[in-house]
Amino acid sequence: MADTVIHAWRVAVVGGGPSGLMAAEVLARTGATVTVYERMPTVGRKLQVAGRGGLNLTHSESREALLDRYGPARARLSPAIERFDSTALRAWSEGLGQTTFVGSSGRVFPQGFRATALLRAWLRRLAELGVELRTRHTWLGWADDGSLCFRDASGALVSVAPDACVLALGGASWPRTGSDGAWVSPLEAAGVEVTPLQPSNCGFVVHWSDRFRNRFAGAPVKDVNLHYGATAARGDIVITDAGLEGGPIYALSPLLRQAIETDGHAVVHIEVRPDTTEAELVDHLARRRPKDSATTRLGRAGLAPVIVGLLREATGNRLPTDATDLARLLQALPVRLEAPQPIARAISTAGGVALDAIDHRYMLENRPGTFVAGEMLDWEAPTGGYLLQAAFSTGVAAAEGALAWLHGAQPPPTPTLET
Repeated sequence: MADTVIHAWRVAVVGGGPSGLMAAEVLARTGATVTVYERMPTVGRKLQVAGRGGLNLTHSESREALLDRYGPARARLSPAIERFDSTALRAWSEGLGQTTFVGSSGRVFPQGFRATALLRAWLRRLAELGVELRTRHTWLGWADDGSLCFRDASGALVSVAPDACVLALGGASWPRTGSDGAWVSPLEAAGVEVTPLQPSNCGFVVHWSDRFRNRFAGAPVKDVNLHYGATAARGDIVITDAGLEGGPIYALSPLLRQAIETDGHAVVHIEVRPDTTEAELVDHLARRRPKDSATTRLGRAGLAPVIVGLLREATGNRLPTDATDLARLLQALPVRLEAPQPIARAISTAGGVALDAIDHRYMLENRPGTFVAGEMLDWEAPTGGYLLQAAFSTGVAAAEGALAWLHGAQPPPTPTLET
């Protein structure tokens, strides 16, 4: 679609991740003069790191199912995601020359799989639109006159007074990419409500015995069901030196984090053989020779050494001798979690700018002309494309909210992105 130039507003976008760059594109397409300020030497660093194993842009499931992934934040995020949904995101990627495909799990990736080609094409487009990138600029907050304050690479203070501003500073996970949560202090100093940042999609601490840790740290536990109460997630988990990592535990992390906050710990149960009945397990375990040790017996039943190790951890090395008792333990092997891993090791961040602190345009209620997008807002979602989907969608919403505020109008019904 053709873009209509309305006014050359000057807009600052603070943060060069997916939310910030998307906001910059939407703004620049209307003729706004856009400058992106990024504290790192280059933009898109977290996008590139996240995409090393495959850039999971979004998910192909139905819109309703996708929106449900945002839990308590669904109602506030749904207008933004409906305006720029997974179909629009895929069309946008393809407009950059990066066709997409759906993987076996329903996840959507660019054909090039990694982030490099997409980011390179995106930066070319932004340059063509006149977007200026100023790297090595660390945002410090606001001056008394309302201007934005930065510290540049030389250590000098820089003051900027745009017509509007979009903050897209990320969360606090992966600080080496620039997302360190340093924005919390200046926002709180300005009276903005910020929910404490916490790790999400993270591993958890387990107090393994030295014997188990030394032998099995780094070992995968393949295709298990991980249960917490009535909730379960299936996939591979990994034993680490400090505890447990992997997709199933990431998926349960909000529940587990809350349980630890309330009770001081949480107990998950590993269903080692999700597709095997108790009767079948009993039959396998009953096949033993008189002189078989417990380890040999379990090995004959097809259990990997790491599973045997987990059984010994759960029972204090006092394994049941009865086949039925063993089978039941393998269907619900308990592991006690003591704490989430530190936020710097998490995939994403929970907490952030309270959703009640922004209006329907994503503008801060107490600071007109300042809009917020991306992971620095208080929402969380599982991995699988949901994190990037909301980052892109809220970037569009904040930019359109800024344009609506600048022009004194309501947000447009459709994105201004050219697909």
